[in-house]
Amino acid sequence: MNDEMTQDIRAQLGLRPVINVSGTMTSLGASIVVPEAVDAVTRILTQFVEMGDLHRRASTAIAELTGAEAGFVTASCSAAISLAVAAAITGHNLWAIEQLPDAGSLKNEVLIQTGHMVSYGAPVDQAIRLAGGKVVPVGQATSAHAYQLEGAITERTAAAVYVVSHHVVDYAQIPLKTFAEICHARGVKVIVDAASEYDLRKFLAEGADVVLYSGHKFLGGPTSGICAGEKDFIRNIYLQNRGIGRGMKVGKEGIAGVIAALEAWKTRDHAGIRARERKALDLWQETLSGRPGVTATIVPDPTDNPLDRLKLAIDPEEARITAWDFAAAMARGDRPVIVRDHEAEHGYVFLDPCNLHPDQEFIVAERLVEELERAQRSNEVIATPLAEHWLAQEAAILKWPD
Repeated sequence: MNDEMTQDIRAQLGLRPVINVSGTMTSLGASIVVPEAVDAVTRILTQFVEMGDLHRRASTAIAELTGAEAGFVTASCSAAISLAVAAAITGHNLWAIEQLPDAGSLKNEVLIQTGHMVSYGAPVDQAIRLAGGKVVPVGQATSAHAYQLEGAITERTAAAVYVVSHHVVDYAQIPLKTFAEICHARGVKVIVDAASEYDLRKFLAEGADVVLYSGHKFLGGPTSGICAGEKDFIRNIYLQNRGIGRGMKVGKEGIAGVIAALEAWKTRDHAGIRARERKALDLWQETLSGRPGVTATIVPDPTDNPLDRLKLAIDPEEARITAWDFAAAMARGDRPVIVRDHEAEHGYVFLDPCNLHPDQEFIVAERLVEELERAQRSNEVIATPLAEHWLAQEAAILKWPD
């Protein structure tokens, strides 16, 4: 790869040179695409292909790595949710595919545990409704039981969606294996949204009919969604490209990049990656040791992905700053660092080392010290009222593109 291709394009585009310690976040561009995928994208962009054949090649690659019967690549995991729901509603009925999102007299009820109705940047239930699905919540937010799932299945039930994510309620939910057994006993297909998950075989083994992954997160491919599952179900997802899937299509470069990322996954040095990530975590923990109002703890991933993060708990009285103001401060300046702050209202943020370029961990350490020392010099505790903080975020969104 030549020097021009490896140069940072952000300055040319007038973009800030952010360092990502938030994780595989779509809002930051998801992940560092692996060299093999970059090469594949570049090589196919100037060539013509028969897209059906390229999709077949991707299906083989997905099946080989996941153990599924077949696979399909779409624009994103969110698109994959919509297309999988659409496939459950229409089957291979080409006429019905053209009618969606109007499901007419077709079965279109889609079950989902209330504690799984989360937002990944958009509501998961909206992805279901886009396909013409009627969302049927199961249980309450903090508890769902097998009898509630079984009772929710009717003659109108088309599918059930199960979400695996750090966003979902992490207790008193129906385990996937039980969820799938209940659904299958009544002929209901199970769709698993595992967008940010590392394990490419577990969910099929636990009973999913189709599992949906992001191709652009841990796999390190271009922005895409990967569907892996039963051959007939995958074919029916593919057929949605004749309907609502047309607006969710992925280009030849995306498919070729995903194939390359899947192939690279087989030979990736996972242990070496974990070791580099651990060095960054150890550096940050050592850097923060003894600093007033700060407790740094290395914690495992909540959905059992093989990675750790640094949980940074902040006592605003001693640290002189709240967790959410600290996150905002880290994101400002000439060396912005974006931390994972989705739970900042509880007084902590996370640092995720999975998307660091070489030596960026040292810049992160320097920025941590800068902002903590800046806060210590403040005459008053830096504490934006939480409600104001949230309203300011909403206001900023509404100002785009200015």
